Amino acid sequence: MHIPGREPPREMNPALHELGAIAEEIVPLLERANGASWYEEGNDVDQAVLALCRVRRAGAGARGRAGGGDAVVRDMLGEVDAATVIWIASRAISYMDEHGFPETMPASLEVAAPES
Repeated sequence: MHIPGREPPREMNPALHELGAIAEEIVPLLERANGASWYEEGNDVDQAVLALCRVRRAGAGARGRAGGGDAVVRDMLGEVDAATVIWIASRAISYMDEHGFPETMPASLEVAAPES
C-alpha cells in the first residue's frame, strides 16, 4: 500500500543480499584452504576460490560495475594473512596454466629465458 507523501520502498538488490551471505563465509574458507592440496575433488582450495568468484560476481552486481566485484575480492583477501593470499594466488596460477592460459597469449608476451 502506498502512503501519500512517502516514496514506495525500493526493492533490495538481490546481488547485495548474496554478497552479504557469501562474505560471511569467505574468511573461514580461505583460512582452511591455506596449505591444503587442490588435487582432490571437492577440496578446500577450490571451495574458497569458488566463493571468491561468487563474491566477485555479487559485488559487481551490488556495485553496478565489474570493478566493484574486483574490489570486493581484494577486500576479502585483505581479511586473511599474507600466506593464505599467496596460497590462493598459487592456486589461481596453477588453474590458469593447467587450462591453457599461456597458449592464449601472444608470443610477444613470453618471458625470454635468461642468458647463461
